Order: sequence, then C-alpha cells, then structure tokens
Amino acid sequence: MGKILVVDDMAAIRTSLREILEEEKHEVDEAKDGEEALKKLQHEHFDVAFCDIKMPKVDGIELLEKVKKEGISTAFIMISAHGTKETALESIKRGAYFFIQKPFESIETILIHLRNVLERNSLKEENRSLKKKISKNSEIVGTSAAITQIKEMIDKVAPTDARVLITGPNGSGKELVARQLHEKSKRSENILVEVNCAAIPSELIESELFGHEKGSFTSAIKQRIGKFEQAEGGTLFLDEIGDMSLSAQAKVLRALQENKITRVGGEKEITVNVRVVAATNKDLKKEIAESRFREDLYHRLSVIVIKVPSLNDRTEDIPLLANKFLTDIAEEQGSKVKKLDQEALKMLQAHQWTGNIRELRNVMERLIIMSADVITEEDVKKYL
Repeated sequence: MGKILVVDDMAAIRTSLREILEEEKHEVDEAKDGEEALKKLQHEHFDVAFCDIKMPKVDGIELLEKVKKEGISTAFIMISAHGTKETALESIKRGAYFFIQKPFESIETILIHLRNVLERNSLKEENRSLKKKISKNSEIVGTSAAITQIKEMIDKVAPTDARVLITGPNGSGKELVARQLHEKSKRSENILVEVNCAAIPSELIESELFGHEKGSFTSAIKQRIGKFEQAEGGTLFLDEIGDMSLSAQAKVLRALQENKITRVGGEKEITVNVRVVAATNKDLKKEIAESRFREDLYHRLSVIVIKVPSLNDRTEDIPLLANKFLTDIAEEQGSKVKKLDQEALKMLQAHQWTGNIRELRNVMERLIIMSADVITEEDVKKYL
C-alpha cells in the first residue's frame, strides 16, 4: 500500500479522495494548498500526491516545479475542474504522471492510475536495488581487440538515444553490453526493463510488451501495464528478438515509429518515451529472407550494430574472466578465493567453449567446489 498526499483547497475534494484511498488501505494525509504541501513533502516521504492545479499561494504547477527542482521523488497525479488539453499536456511536460479531470469520471479511474504509478515506483526502487547488486557483475571483462572495440562503441553510443542491435552466440555476454549501454546513458537513473522474447509464449508476448485491459481475454482479470510503459524514461532490452512472433513485431515497429502503444483490448493510444536495445543469436538477414522477421523492423532496430564475439574468438581474455569468476563466486559463497596454476589456465584456453562465458562460469564454480586451494591441470581434466 502507498503513502498518499491529497492537495486541494476544497475540503470536500480532500475528504472524498481520502475516503476512497483509505478504503483501499492506503495511508493518506492532506494539504489545503501548495505551500502546506511543500512543507510536508520536504519533511516526509510520500509515494504519490494527488494535486489540484488552481490553488491559492502556490498553485499545483508551481508546486510540481519546486518538488522536481528539490529532487523530491513523489509522483504527481494532477487534478483540476478547469483543465484543458493544454493544461494536461503542460502538467505532464513538467513531470506529472497523469492528469485527471474533476468531477472524477469514476472511482475506478482514480484507482487504476494510482495502482499504475505505485507499480512504476516499485519497479524503479527494485531497479535501484538491483543496480547496486549487479553493477560489478555487468562489467565487460577483457582486453582483446574485439572487446576493446566493443567498449569504445559503448562509450560513443550510450549517451545518445540511438537504437542498438546486439548480435552474438548464446552465453557470449550480449546482456552485459545492454546493461552497459543503459548504465552509461542519460537514462541511467531510470529503469532498465529486460524481456526475454524466447521465454514468453507467442500468444502472451503482446500482453507482456504492451499490457492489457481488464476483460480483454479470459485470464485478464485486471488491467496490466506492459514492459513499454514500465520502461518509461528508461531502456527496454528486447533479448532474443529473433524469436518474436510476426504479429508482435508489427506492433513493436509501430511503437518505434510513432512512440505510441495500445494495450491489448484497449483503444486509447499511450505515448511512451523508451530507448530500445535488442539482441539476438540469430542471423536476422537470413530470417528476413525466410519471411520470419520483418525487414522494416530490422532497419529500425539496427541503427548501431554491436557484434559480440564467441569466447573461442577471444581466448586471450580467459585468464581475466576465470580469475574474476574465482573472486565473485568465492564472495557469493563466503569462501576463500582459490587460485589457478598456469597449466590449468592453458587447458582452459585450449578448450572449445560451445556455451561461451556462461559455460566458463559454470566450470569455474564446479572447480571451486571440487578442488583444493590451488586448481591444477588435473582438476581441469577431471571437472571440465
């Protein structure tokens, strides 16, 4: 449940909203004008503020600007009886999540928008926590020519909003490139949403990406926002996009062309501000030739193409990777960091890594568990 601030100079509106929100078990406080609201927002954390626009002393738009300037994270849903389309657009441009006209259309409308913004807040907080945990795990390790070139490309491309297509075999580290593109971008304070297109059944992929309205299909018991909306202001990583259905491809193409989506079962167009990064282990040009992938979508996605090499094409990086895994896994397990002798390293470099970096990490974990303090050539022979 959320902590909500209701800001309105009309006591009846404040009372009405309080009753609606408390019925849903939210914690609610009130402010009769923008000046009182600002003091409360400066001293307490609120998840969401329902804020009137026309108020004495400090109006809603001025309050919103002050809050954003001070870096207060409370999400604003603006409300007004005097609103026009221009007012709504202006408030959203200034950083409001949504605009609701008074008198309220329905209680359900209020609760839907509140639920959506609380869900977004939760995702952002989860993303911040995950970011702290995975920052070191998203590091691209290696000094080979191929990896050096990839790092240089990331540094050039990340600060832009250019779409990037990452290609390479399974387990080669395509997701690390996507994370680095996000972490070094201007969107890094916002969320990175990852979608594995190969793991979602074709009949559910559109709902996953674009969301759905209540009742749009048998199991749609409530409205759901999709990954495009969840990634608002941030980055959407479409992994294994070569496995996406043609129907979903058409909708993704429209989203990229128009920056608009429509939920499954809905009619309303929703504007989205998302940077899309895609990855695939497939040859998309071959998929296009065999009518399994849209050529127009390919050209939309591949403004920049980053090719991630297999581990067999960068064996000089294996010592760095192996030693990183020795340290990381020991830290995870709370155990002593083991060492690799030179003959063991040579054997790892001579191996054919069909599973790439993912396979190497699994092997290192196995060696850590099964070997003594120094991992030898015999250990590698036995447990590789």
